[in-house]
Amino acid sequence: MNISIERAALADAENLVRVQIAAFHHDAVMYPGVEIGGPPGYASVETMREKIEQDETYKIVHEGQCIGGIVVFDKGQGHYHLDVIFIDPAYHNRGIGSQAMAFLERTYPARLWTLDTPQYAVRNQHFYEKFGYVKMAEHEADDIVLYAYEKRTG
Repeated sequence: MNISIERAALADAENLVRVQIAAFHHDAVMYPGVEIGGPPGYASVETMREKIEQDETYKIVHEGQCIGGIVVFDKGQGHYHLDVIFIDPAYHNRGIGSQAMAFLERTYPARLWTLDTPQYAVRNQHFYEKFGYVKMAEHEADDIVLYAYEKRTG
């Protein structure tokens, strides 16, 4: 599938939040027993605007339509943290996530990547492990257990 990944502008905040809500709410469909929700601020346009202004925020575009997003935190000294990557569920299983991960590796001169993903999100875990991420720890945040992953590149 032909996509582009572009730096997000403030005008993109509402579309990004719309897609992010759909993506996180889809977890309740994928994983029985998981309540509808997401990380703090996931449904807030204001929070997304803050991320666009303060962090490295991208939109994933297909045929002129926002179908996903990525937020990266630059932790300094070659350490980048993948805060969130989300794709509209209607576009799952089309290689878009793999293209997004390849974009990140091409774009950032990272020596260390880190990310967190929920314990219940087995699909996410397999996805990140496919790209060389290794589960390092687990911790609780906002009443869910998160797995901390990292990938060393140098």
